[in-house]
Amino acid sequence: MSTERNNLQKRYLEAFIKGYTKRTKTSKQLMQTYRPVLADPRASEAFDPVLKEICYPIVSKRSLGSRIWDVDENEYIDLMMGFGVNLFGHNPLFIKKALQEQLEKGIQIGPQSELVGEVAELICELTGMERVAFSNTGTEAVMTAIRLARTATGRNKIVMFSGSYHGHFDGTLAKAQIEDGNPSAVPIAPGVISKFVEDILVLEYGNPQSLEVIKSHAKELAAVLVEPVQSRRPNLQPKEFLQELRQLTEASGITLIFDEMITGFRIHPGGAQAWFGIKADIATYGKIVGGGMPIGIIAGKAFYIDAIDGGMWNYGDASSPQAKKTFFAGTFCKHPLAMAAAKAVLQHLKNHGFTLQEPLNQRTSQFVKTLNAFFAENEIPIEMANFGSVFAPASSETSTLLRTSPSSIGTALLVYHLIDRGILLYLNGSGFLSTAHTDEDIDYLIQAVKDSVNELQAGGLLPSSSAQLAKR
Repeated sequence: MSTERNNLQKRYLEAFIKGYTKRTKTSKQLMQTYRPVLADPRASEAFDPVLKEICYPIVSKRSLGSRIWDVDENEYIDLMMGFGVNLFGHNPLFIKKALQEQLEKGIQIGPQSELVGEVAELICELTGMERVAFSNTGTEAVMTAIRLARTATGRNKIVMFSGSYHGHFDGTLAKAQIEDGNPSAVPIAPGVISKFVEDILVLEYGNPQSLEVIKSHAKELAAVLVEPVQSRRPNLQPKEFLQELRQLTEASGITLIFDEMITGFRIHPGGAQAWFGIKADIATYGKIVGGGMPIGIIAGKAFYIDAIDGGMWNYGDASSPQAKKTFFAGTFCKHPLAMAAAKAVLQHLKNHGFTLQEPLNQRTSQFVKTLNAFFAENEIPIEMANFGSVFAPASSETSTLLRTSPSSIGTALLVYHLIDRGILLYLNGSGFLSTAHTDEDIDYLIQAVKDSVNELQAGGLLPSSSAQLAKR
């Protein structure tokens, strides 16, 4: 029986790979052609020898609304949505118009963008923050936020939490290590030297014991850096923990930094801070607010942000910058196209208020609920969760099941099956719904999941449910 099952799996896998590679042949060809010159981590992400022949990203050609078309003219419902960028779908008219108008005026790098003040005002209005600075990426924004916290407090140590992602700055590429019962950190990858992370403590998110560790190190800590709802664990939404963390950091003079790259402007116009009723000292934003253009935002209390420029002063009197300054720079910060797109996005968010996010959050919750009911009924070891319009496997254990490995080939193939059926997904990450996704899109997604699971069960690559086995 085992040999028969293995032969069934082998035949099914060979047939699927043949059809998949035929359908997406140009994407595969382009990756192979340019691999000698193009170093691309996504091209080998989730590599597994069994699935080697389909280990390549889909290469896109154009997009509109909820759809992407690849270089073979295959059409997809996109659930990657720029890794959280495209809240309004692809190429929305109001952003496109703003970019076209700015292109007609030119791309002036060096002089101040005429829009930058308006964009800063809109950010402050929506988030409740006092001052704003602009960078090019989320990684730069987080890096700067940490530097501002250290400047303002005169302390060095930073707390982060396991499971969070804060970009690829060396100073945040750390994982937990316990030495003699004390928490510390080590680099997560080669090339990151230990000195970059020696002032990092990586604690367990949502665990009350982590608050006790923070208390014991309070006088050393410049900041606690937190992704309020981690994009990789959307089921973990520890409101009470965050409220206690806010009280603790405030009482101890520790900077509370919210990394709102994903949650900012998505869960609510005021982000996770508005959702949980918690005010951070500094928050970093990006993705949605850039309307598809590269952008990073550092926003916060003037006490911290003043270290960018020395703080408030006026013309016509004896005032001058008084705050202690740190170093901050970037050729493309406040890029005219980024400012034009950001102004259009922020004005759109302001005009619509929570009536934009609320129905999208509800639709995503219903979508996830429907999928989980199907998985449970068919005894598939997957459970999804969502925070607003972000959805992902509900736990690290489920996430592991979705990665390619000999023990989870069926669940890995489920993602490829959905791509083959015209649903574009990120192999090892979150999915996003946008305001451009229709009810028909969601119905198609659900049916595609059901059909794919049924096919994989028939091919022996996912276990059949007890009810299915009883019918045989």
